[in-house]
Amino acid sequence: MLPERVDAILVTHEHSDHSYAAAQLARHWRCPAYLTEPTHREIVKMYAEDSENPGKKATFDRIEYVRAGERFEIGDVEINAFRIPHDAADPVGFAFRGSGTKIAVTTDLGYLPEHVKQHLREADFLMLESNHDLEMLKVGPYPWHIKQRVMSRTGHLSNNVVSDFLADSEVFDARPRHLVLAHLSEQNNHPDIARLSAEQALAARAIDFAFRGSLHIASQRSPLGPFEL
Repeated sequence: MLPERVDAILVTHEHSDHSYAAAQLARHWRCPAYLTEPTHREIVKMYAEDSENPGKKATFDRIEYVRAGERFEIGDVEINAFRIPHDAADPVGFAFRGSGTKIAVTTDLGYLPEHVKQHLREADFLMLESNHDLEMLKVGPYPWHIKQRVMSRTGHLSNNVVSDFLADSEVFDARPRHLVLAHLSEQNNHPDIARLSAEQALAARAIDFAFRGSLHIASQRSPLGPFEL
């Protein structure tokens, strides 16, 4: 069920699983779309080349261009867009601050650069990709060139990389009240495997740096939440 009101839509990059319905939804809610100019150009190109849906419109009635490394505001919420390493035109993650609360959301990145780790600090709610289990990916159904793409530094985060991040008290501050693992591959991961990997990493932290929030695994088929912050 769609919400009755949405004030804005933020698009991280042009890949179809993140942008395909963005223009239609923006028109439905009569709200602006926030995205980078290169991402917008790629979305327009994708729609123009979509021979299976020739009538599908990529037109946003209202667009606000954002840039990685710059802050902007929507109402009383301050937002930081930050660049992420992914094989897209100009991919970004977003960190939100409002009413003394911080939310950080980042998926679709091949590794965690230092500047990304900094943007994830002090988050009360953190959504982080945990896309694949390496062994499942290696023996799974994807062609080899797709497996290489997924494992590359512009691909997707594995459970192992996420676990290394969560176990390291110098980079993960364990502050989130809610930690959500998202963008799990249906072919190359399983919610139980992702959860176990993360739980083992969090349990390995020293008691002084323990994670005391809630761990959640996002599903492609049902929504999570709502969350209280």
